[in-house]
Amino acid sequence: MDGSQASFAEEVGRIRESGLVGRSGRLRELFDFLAARGPHADPATQAEIAETVFGQANAEADDATARVYVHRLRKRLDQFYAGAGHEAARLVLPAGSYALRFEKGGNVPGAPPGRSLRRLWPVPLALALLAAFVAGRELPGGGGPQVNAIWRPFLESDRPIMVAVGDYYIFGELNPFDPEKSRLIRDFAIDSPTDLARAQETDPERYERAEDMGLNYLPFSSAYALSALMPVLAQHSKPVGVMPASQVNSDTFRNYNVVYVGLVSGMGLVEDVNFTDSGFAVGESYDELVDLKSGRRYVSGEALSLATPRYYRDYGYVARFREPGGALVAVVAGERDTGLRGLAPLAVAAQLPDGVAKIAAGGQPFEALYEITGQQGADLDEKLAVARARP
Repeated sequence: MDGSQASFAEEVGRIRESGLVGRSGRLRELFDFLAARGPHADPATQAEIAETVFGQANAEADDATARVYVHRLRKRLDQFYAGAGHEAARLVLPAGSYALRFEKGGNVPGAPPGRSLRRLWPVPLALALLAAFVAGRELPGGGGPQVNAIWRPFLESDRPIMVAVGDYYIFGELNPFDPEKSRLIRDFAIDSPTDLARAQETDPERYERAEDMGLNYLPFSSAYALSALMPVLAQHSKPVGVMPASQVNSDTFRNYNVVYVGLVSGMGLVEDVNFTDSGFAVGESYDELVDLKSGRRYVSGEALSLATPRYYRDYGYVARFREPGGALVAVVAGERDTGLRGLAPLAVAAQLPDGVAKIAAGGQPFEALYEITGQQGADLDEKLAVARARP
């Protein structure tokens, strides 16, 4: 075995151990089939893949199932190396070719210099447009909306800002022989490809047809919240980054001041960081916040009333504090969409309620809860329910 073949085999082993392609299933079988052909083999045909991997004898030269799975494997490899950083070498599936190739570091494109925004995941068009706005938009004349006491410490800090947007993982349950019976699933026990691979090992009967689709989704209200917050945050002297909350780790807090935008249920690691020293706790579900001081429960009524003309209450939570490592952290979160849509404009308003403005002044940590009155997703009215300093 020559050096390139040995390196290829080593990287194949690393991919398998990572769980990226699962421990079993069609995607793993496709990966194993291409890996077994080696780094120098001629590309396979769609018909070969269809017959060998999917058991479809006499498949046509243009086979949709083979195309879909090859595309999925290519995206999975891109996702793996993007999350791990720019590796010295990687496996690739060149576009238009059904063969695994081994590329050394010199062939791997690096990130463009001087740009803090990184594409960490497949994003919908709306988020891509917002990301472009954050990365490059300059406000005319260096001006912008008036900055209130909540956000002034972020703009005065030398640290760059990273906006973490609450996201959710979804996977597919596929029937390649009857695509109309395929579906996308949000399973609250499955929050990543690794979780899905683990579930397929422990409960293969339930997750037998599950496949990672490389998809995460955002609540619609996040776009409204970002459109309110970004004109304020973009006044920082350094470019503002955007990333999914599911990718936040300790390095994020080490290198950035962090602003979370989304629903309480999508906070990921930010949830642990925030509620460790908070006067609130998440209740029996993410539709509920509990005031630990009074014992009062603030429960969203959106889920039960959204499809009716009835009025209901939702809640928006805003906080600012310093994480133990020194990062400045802000949270703008709704229990449900109505709460987030109603909260975001309030959080950046030039005139804050007296109860919030007073405790937010001087950079001290605080948290506040707003009650948002909604009807069929529209935020109609709001009032401040709780505002207080936090440790």
